[in-house]
Amino acid sequence: MKKVLLTYFLIFAFGFLAKAQDTIEDLPFDSKFEKEFWEAGQSNPYLLFRAVQSEKSPSDEKWTNLISELDQKFEKKGTHLNVLRQIFQKSHQRLFKTYEQHSTFNAMLDQGKFDCVSASAALAMLLDRYDFDYKVVETDYHVFIVVNHEGNDIILESTLPVGGMITAPSEVAAYLDGYKASESAQPASLNQRIGAPQVALSDNSIFRQVSLTQLAGLQYYNDAIAHFNEQSFHQASNQLQKALKLYNSDRIEGLMALAEEQINLLASSK
Repeated sequence: MKKVLLTYFLIFAFGFLAKAQDTIEDLPFDSKFEKEFWEAGQSNPYLLFRAVQSEKSPSDEKWTNLISELDQKFEKKGTHLNVLRQIFQKSHQRLFKTYEQHSTFNAMLDQGKFDCVSASAALAMLLDRYDFDYKVVETDYHVFIVVNHEGNDIILESTLPVGGMITAPSEVAAYLDGYKASESAQPASLNQRIGAPQVALSDNSIFRQVSLTQLAGLQYYNDAIAHFNEQSFHQASNQLQKALKLYNSDRIEGLMALAEEQINLLASSK
């Protein structure tokens, strides 16, 4: 019986891997680096974030140095509030240098440019490494992190180096209320990139937890929007195909439909 189960498991596993490989082979990768990162990223989210705009391969030195520094803090303190604070502060000191909307994870490693998607990805992977209980929250135009520490919610607002770690319960509640979705709110504009914190409080239509894989999909979505707004509809469609593999969301599907519509219009006008 054990041999039968083992055989079944191996057949299932090889079938799954073959199907995943077929899926990957069908995707329109822009470079060999992107394909390599994507393949390895199925078991390592860090590499999925490295995949976008990977025509060249930035050094991992900043990331590995940050981890080495934080490992020492964690070994001494564990999941202590001071370690959480160090994660936030050291990430700003080592990685998050200049806020720039639609900055990829590679741009952050290479030039220190970041937005809420790339920076929240970095923070989330560090929180994973050090066993913190957290969730990444997607809203219409912004992404942030909520950490549950000893029964209390703490906000990590990556775009604010000073004051971005919010611990006071009243301030946490006010922050969350500013982003809560309203049933009457209209969906966000499909070609408006995710990246900027909300300036004026207004109705939101999206407030949901996303996984690291889905967040990687939103990075592709952001990149697709940049191409769409430049009227590079084929490239936008390519990026959206990859975004949908990682995160099957309504707004990614919606922008894909718009991109395909524009491609068809251009083809019919020739």
